[in-house]
Amino acid sequence: MNNQEFLSSLGASEQEIAELINYNKNVFRREDSGCDISFPLTGEPFVEAWEGYALEAEEKGAFHTLRDKLVQLSFPVREGISQDEHYRAVTLRGLRVAGRPEARGLELERPDDLELYLHPTPVGRIPVLVAGHRPDFVALVQSLSRRNEPAIIPRSMGACMVRGLNNWDRIRAYRKMWEQANPGRCSEDDWREEFRNVVPRKELYQDTFIILSKDEYSGVPASEMELSPEEWRSRSLLIRREHEAAHYFTLRVFGSARNHAYDELIADCMGIVAATGTYRPDWFLRFVGLENYPQYRQGGRLENYLGSPPLSDGAFRVLQAIIFKASQNVEKICRGHARVGTPEGNTRLLLALAGQSLIDLAGHPKPLYKM
Repeated sequence: MNNQEFLSSLGASEQEIAELINYNKNVFRREDSGCDISFPLTGEPFVEAWEGYALEAEEKGAFHTLRDKLVQLSFPVREGISQDEHYRAVTLRGLRVAGRPEARGLELERPDDLELYLHPTPVGRIPVLVAGHRPDFVALVQSLSRRNEPAIIPRSMGACMVRGLNNWDRIRAYRKMWEQANPGRCSEDDWREEFRNVVPRKELYQDTFIILSKDEYSGVPASEMELSPEEWRSRSLLIRREHEAAHYFTLRVFGSARNHAYDELIADCMGIVAATGTYRPDWFLRFVGLENYPQYRQGGRLENYLGSPPLSDGAFRVLQAIIFKASQNVEKICRGHARVGTPEGNTRLLLALAGQSLIDLAGHPKPLYKM
């Protein structure tokens, strides 16, 4: 049965089949399928700077440390601030913060509750910020991923992977080393010429890191998980961290991390495995609003992943069936391989899931890659 026939068997019309075939495109492609990569990968260049931040945070606290490093934290969250000349001068051109009236600083309600550490993953360590207070999580996400604009952060959102943040602290450190290596040839004109060479090399100044909250995962209360509030919050944090780590994995190995139902299935799978030792399809289905499948709970996470252009209502109903079947097959894959739950087994699982499409997994899943 090909993909069109499979979708037709789920009740999809010709138009809905076309929509879903387009939605199903798998962007996780490598010539070597990722099988010949030696894990763990070497960390990205930003890791060294964040190692220093983490050490400094042990004495000064995470927020006080980062406020001195990330210029975005020198500004409050305010509508329209991303277009302010002072904000743009500091964040886009690297000019000094001092003396700028808008640079009043980001205010956190509980700054001492912010944690910073580097988390090991198969694709290198990644900095993790954990906000112990929901309003502080929202403020950090708005500041570091929304250009300090008061964007609405849904209650169901408890994590954010920030990609491509311009870190002017790293550029200043680079300039200092460059000046030491080029005595007598480090005037302002010399630096402007050198800076033009730096700009295309984004690895020298752009950072990737994760911001986490300590809320219940996907907004699901502990009572629905049949766990104590303390246990559920602890597991929620673990699921959330490994979910974002899975996105980081696909970003480094396949060059993509999307706001897409299949990406979310993969990432939730890795989070659930980390929290429980195996995959729980009932957990995943509850997280996305399909705990009473075939009924869908309005407000569930699945409706956040409709694609661009967004799926029609009819195609979305078929997507629910695809997700349900794919989730059941993920459980079968995990049950058939005892090493799932170990670091090597989890990497193997992630590669296997990323190596096929959502419709493949729902209809005719492929086995795990050999490692």
